[in-house]
Amino acid sequence: MSAIHLVASGLAAALVMLGVQPACGQLQQDRPIRIVTSGFGGGTDFASRQLASGLSARLSQNVIVENRGSSVVPGEVVSKANPDGHTLLVSTGGVLWVLPMFLKVPYDPVRDFSPVVLAASFPTVLVINASLPVNSVKELIALAKAKPGALNHVMTAYGGSAHLAAELFKYMAGVKIASVPYKNTGTGIADLISGRVQLFFSASGPVMPHVKAGKLKALAVTSPRPFPLLPDLPIVAHTLPGYDIEGFYCVFAPAKTPASVLNQLNRELVQVLGQADVRQKFLAAGIEPRGGSSADLGALMKADMKKMANLVKNAGIKAQ
Repeated sequence: MSAIHLVASGLAAALVMLGVQPACGQLQQDRPIRIVTSGFGGGTDFASRQLASGLSARLSQNVIVENRGSSVVPGEVVSKANPDGHTLLVSTGGVLWVLPMFLKVPYDPVRDFSPVVLAASFPTVLVINASLPVNSVKELIALAKAKPGALNHVMTAYGGSAHLAAELFKYMAGVKIASVPYKNTGTGIADLISGRVQLFFSASGPVMPHVKAGKLKALAVTSPRPFPLLPDLPIVAHTLPGYDIEGFYCVFAPAKTPASVLNQLNRELVQVLGQADVRQKFLAAGIEPRGGSSADLGALMKADMKKMANLVKNAGIKAQ
């Protein structure tokens, strides 16, 4: 054995005898934390950068956001990463655990990840063309029943929140409304304003400026409770009891990450989400900061997977 090995072994033995264990099961301050997420400019990118900035300040270490263009690549990267807490995933529930109900993905949403924290939630907003002669969810349902198949809605991503919100609405209201696929939100909104399509279940950020300008009408939000940023809008559930579609920005680590590391990350991220400036930025973007324990996120994921699986089955949604 070399002299270096002898010294190292002796030091380790001495530390054990003194009751001092070498550092383990915790983040290493001299190593950066990598947050892997989807492409630039979207909601997950925004959430990731807010969390990275706050976490970096609290831990006094570098936290890097790594953008990957594909929706499934971030999950694949993190699922294969070393489970030491230095590689994290920020994703929506729609991508992480709903998309696998429709498409084959290179990870298992339950087996391959450890929940860290529910960072934020966001409802979709039911908006309609301004010239449509309705002013409430009840009136929209009545019009759809009077003219089956005459209305259509924007669908920007198969299995995404806009798609599932519309499918649940059609299923619970018992109406026929056609889906019109769009490659991006901007084109869908342009056609909604022009009247080529009549309604859209959209994140609030892209559509509310058009509502304020009178180009669109907002009827309700899809969350189970009023949204703080849009307190004057009713919830769809007032008309369709039990209706509940909400998007989630979540933080996950690779499976088998030590509980002590998960607890440290959760504790620090909850503190970040509670900061006044961070809350203000999230709300201004139409996103509600959340928090809670790692177990809370695990329970939410389990419940939402069950709810979405039931929706897919009952509404007869088929993979495309």
